Amino acid sequence: MKRIAALVPVLTAVAVAVPLSLATPAAAHASCGTTVSDKDSSSWGKTANGANQRSGSSTSCAVKGIAYSTQTLDYHCYTLGNDGYTWTFVRNDSTGVTGWIRDDLLSDGGSFVSCGI
Repeated sequence: MKRIAALVPVLTAVAVAVPLSLATPAAAHASCGTTVSDKDSSSWGKTANGANQRSGSSTSCAVKGIAYSTQTLDYHCYTLGNDGYTWTFVRNDSTGVTGWIRDDLLSDGGSFVSCGI
């Protein structure tokens, strides 16, 4: 009987913790029209080959420009899109256009600094 009484608090703690650990956090999607400040101080020179720069971290957001491999990009930071991909906010140094590019389209995978959104 003592063993069962000793297990009750443990089982209760597990029962409470399991649903919390299985819950997935909400994606930190950048809504269309979202801009962010430059938080990534890494060097410039990152490229993409014909990647759309969008107004938010979603393919449903408007295209503001296109980044080509001959152009250099200044990374500002990244966030997680609702599509499960990470997206980096960039400034195209060749055109001056800012926007979000999905990280798998960038030559080095995008920024390593979170936007915090």
